[in-house]
Amino acid sequence: MSSFKLPEKGTDASELLQRMESFKGKDINWPSGKFFGYVFYAGEDIYNVAKSAYTSFMSTNGLNPSAFPSLRKMESEVVGMTAHLLHGDENVTGTMTSGGTESIMMSVLSAREWALKNKKLYGTPEVLAPASAHPAFAKACHFFGLKYVEAQIGEDFRVDVSEMSQLVNPNTILLVASAPQYPQGVIDPVEEVASLALKNNILCHVDCCVGGYLLPFLEMGGVFLPKFDFRVEGVTSISADTHKYGYAAKGASVILYKNKALRKGQFYIKTDWTGGIYGSPSFAGTRPGGAIAAAWAVLNYIGAERYTKMQLNAFHTTRKLMEGVKAIDGLSVLGNPDATLFAIASEKYDVHSIADEMSELGWYINRQQLPPSLHIFVTDIHVGKEKIFLDDLNIAVKKASKFSWENFKKNVQVNAVIGLKKMLPTSYFNQILDTAGKSGGADSGHRKAAMYGMMGALNGTDKLEELVEDFIDQLNSPEQESPKGKK
Repeated sequence: MSSFKLPEKGTDASELLQRMESFKGKDINWPSGKFFGYVFYAGEDIYNVAKSAYTSFMSTNGLNPSAFPSLRKMESEVVGMTAHLLHGDENVTGTMTSGGTESIMMSVLSAREWALKNKKLYGTPEVLAPASAHPAFAKACHFFGLKYVEAQIGEDFRVDVSEMSQLVNPNTILLVASAPQYPQGVIDPVEEVASLALKNNILCHVDCCVGGYLLPFLEMGGVFLPKFDFRVEGVTSISADTHKYGYAAKGASVILYKNKALRKGQFYIKTDWTGGIYGSPSFAGTRPGGAIAAAWAVLNYIGAERYTKMQLNAFHTTRKLMEGVKAIDGLSVLGNPDATLFAIASEKYDVHSIADEMSELGWYINRQQLPPSLHIFVTDIHVGKEKIFLDDLNIAVKKASKFSWENFKKNVQVNAVIGLKKMLPTSYFNQILDTAGKSGGADSGHRKAAMYGMMGALNGTDKLEELVEDFIDQLNSPEQESPKGKK
């Protein structure tokens, strides 16, 4: 039985709010700007507009637009503004969703329904995506009973369209491209992928979750980019997150389709329920009105002129950061990023140890693998912080390159895992990992280099998936508090 239960009597509101504020002590300090990812913050004025709009509509529900015509109006206008930005014609339509993952899942579901009506299939329908595509596509295939196929990326980290062409078969229903893809921040060759889709009479989705409210404004500001949206013949759907570079409140995204017939593929309708006729336009039942209202408010508050200035500032900041990274001996930037995302790599140092040292200096940086790298996601809040970041990065590199017991211990742990994996039978090796996994909790402090090193050693094994599964289970379980008076 859970140790958590409702209090017998209600708690004073001011006391509750104070307790909630205290909970934030272990959260990343996102207003400081010393983080990359998860939060998109562009100043108190925009934040307050989103907050006011959200709270004003937080009790409304977008499931039934006839009950809340205000939400219908705002959602249709957000969808329309997004379609206009991405060069959609009068036939382009869509809906708002809870975020990029739901938008992507809806595009895959719609493709499945389209294929069942319009294609002769000889087996399980397949979705063909770059190896760098967001895991939401694989997740969608897992949920909807489809086969997920990956095409490898080239040395420039863009999808290899020639390999994609070889992987297309009669069961392929959807091709995927990213603009930009997340890991290295490059734009896939959308025109080539869409042309391949046209040639084979299949659909083409562009994951513009990151770029939807970024790339159009960079183009308006004079930055040359390859075509990536509905200007490209063959593109049939696009996902774009307003809660990323649109700076709207979580969670708000838009899924767009070339026409209404494709959009209908994501609808769910049940006409024989005793509670009445049920219909929902997307994955969710209840659709929080606050997220819709906040997106509408922020888009109208910022406007195209300010968006262009903000995104250009982030773009130029990215260029300064990349130049500074390359100037540090032993560090490099992967590929040739097109916008405001890039990855730091090194053949000389352990980048995960560098990330650990940056954590000690107050920075929150996401770690990547295949190859090992650090992910930098530049937004408006990072403008003007180039020198602070690069100075701290120099310090972190120097500390990570020196001998320390922390680095020594990490190397011993990683090498031990590699050695044991080679030497021991699988059953014994798994028992050791089980014991090691139980000795450390989900929150093991700032230093994670050893963990990422061991995950790299285990990559491709069933055991790694099991360990990550257990780790997610720990993260999503109640935190065990120490008894009062004990530490």
